[in-house]
Amino acid sequence: MGTAYGSTRCISITSLPERGRAYCRGYVSAITVVPATESPRFTAVLEDLAAEYRAADAGPRPKVSLVWLGQRRVPGIEAGTYLAFEGMVSVIEGRPTIFNPRYEIIGRPEADA
Repeated sequence: MGTAYGSTRCISITSLPERGRAYCRGYVSAITVVPATESPRFTAVLEDLAAEYRAADAGPRPKVSLVWLGQRRVPGIEAGTYLAFEGMVSVIEGRPTIFNPRYEIIGRPEADA
């Protein structure tokens, strides 16, 4: 199965590099909308869907933050949405973070009902 972004290979969130470009998938576990008094940005926290992750593994589920600068909302992105995303990874406050990622919605909460 190909990816939305050419020949890029999808990796798990646990395998994200500290720096560099990555293509990954996950589901939105939380979103953050900043107050109107702050510069616009929209943040979604995604958790790993990788088959390698098992509930019995020690520690919390792997997470990555996706941050869209200059936007207060990103249409279609809400808690429970499944996304494929690509961008440059950096670590901010100990968590892998991608600013202004390319993304594709691959499932919505309503579709599972």
